[in-house]
Amino acid sequence: MIARLTGTLVHHEPNRGILDVHGVGYEIFATHHALAAWEGKDQVTIHISTQVREDAITLFAFPRPLERTAFQILLGVSGVGPKMALAALEALALEELYRAVESDDVVVLSRIPGVGKKKAQRLALELKGKLPIDLEVEGPQPRGAAGPADDLPLALAQLDYGKSEIDRALAGLEEQGIAVDAPLQERLAAALRVLAGRRR
Repeated sequence: MIARLTGTLVHHEPNRGILDVHGVGYEIFATHHALAAWEGKDQVTIHISTQVREDAITLFAFPRPLERTAFQILLGVSGVGPKMALAALEALALEELYRAVESDDVVVLSRIPGVGKKKAQRLALELKGKLPIDLEVEGPQPRGAAGPADDLPLALAQLDYGKSEIDRALAGLEEQGIAVDAPLQERLAAALRVLAGRRR
């Protein structure tokens, strides 16, 4: 698979460009910000995510490995394809996307084309703790922020519980002293008991 290319951008449209590499033109897809930054430079090095389908091989290009990694992580979210993943990085700088996910900022995430409130909530749940970040831009992460992602919020979301109910369940587990690293089934059962009690 192609992972990196160095060449000259000889043509670009809003999200599509042609990169000339020693006389071979590679069709690439990127944010218009990235394409505008590469335009007019003698030579650029870009980082590629190669997406293969039965009928096409598509190259998505990024200025940094961080954006390429974020793109690939976005593809792991249910219902997110390459076009929406690229649109997310078009609408929000990586650092802004990271902050929105970590703070459950549904309003900011809804700025991504095609993303409504429910999709924004799912993005926040499924991406939390997973997106890469440039610490020189963002600053040090809080202590413990690099720990393993908690699968319980996603499990509850798949059972159609809302964010406020999920937050109450997590608070209830903390009050009961049930550790984050306890087995998921045990934590899920305890969370459902908390929510059942709240709904009476």
